[in-house]
Amino acid sequence: MLFSLALIPVIVLLVLIYFKDKNEKEPIWFLLILFFAGMGSIIPAFIVEAIGEWIVTLFLSWIPVMKAYIIATMIVGPIEELGKYAVLVLITWRSKQFNYSFDAIVYAVFVSLGFAALENVAYVLGDGWGTGIIRMFTAVPGHACFAVFMGALYSRAKYAQITKNKRDLVLFMVLALVVPATTHGVYDAVVMGAAESENYLFLGLSLLYWVGFVLAMFAVAFGVVIWASKKDFCFLPTPENGWIHYRPAVAGNWNCMCGKINQLNFCPNCGRMRPMPNNGNVVNRNVM
Repeated sequence: MLFSLALIPVIVLLVLIYFKDKNEKEPIWFLLILFFAGMGSIIPAFIVEAIGEWIVTLFLSWIPVMKAYIIATMIVGPIEELGKYAVLVLITWRSKQFNYSFDAIVYAVFVSLGFAALENVAYVLGDGWGTGIIRMFTAVPGHACFAVFMGALYSRAKYAQITKNKRDLVLFMVLALVVPATTHGVYDAVVMGAAESENYLFLGLSLLYWVGFVLAMFAVAFGVVIWASKKDFCFLPTPENGWIHYRPAVAGNWNCMCGKINQLNFCPNCGRMRPMPNNGNVVNRNVM
């Protein structure tokens, strides 16, 4: 029963994100590879975390709250998100399955919840029902939120690569790691710091801040998923890239009404669709 309790929130979130991918469902076998690879990333992450925590404790054992903040923001958050990010990039960056903008969010969530599944099983089996219930509404959806932020920015990096925008490629590849790592670090830091404090006022204020932070994070991640699912577009608009069988429409730049010059079927800035004539073929010229 405890094992089921640990996996129920993971399964629910995986199903929800899978069905938000409306244009082209990803192959189940590919998603399972990502899930189990994410699960495997927990092993090196925990080894590096243990070493980092040992080093920090050597120097800051006498300042427990500061020690907790540093471990959370500089070790736990960055290391865990780096492991997930490495799995995501290694498996998906060059994959022909990665052909729609929303795919990146689906991939990141499957990797992250693979990590969260194994972590949650360990916590719930060790600490029991109470921990399982609390983590069902906090830690597990928290991992999904970190993944949504990673996937949304990773998607922008892929778009930058296809459109040969080197500046945006570097920017969004970096942000795809930094944003979830920072968010994860803050999430852990508030709880870990509060747990180390003997000041009840500080504890109360920290937990109040944490609840507000978590609710805001959930709201933003939910909004990103809804928007990204609605504005999902094909990455591969031209025959030169060799992935012709994945693209529903082809060719030519077009000027969107928002001012963005695009190569894709949907403007990534405002979501407007590329203009189509009555016969359904793409307008292969600059149009307003």
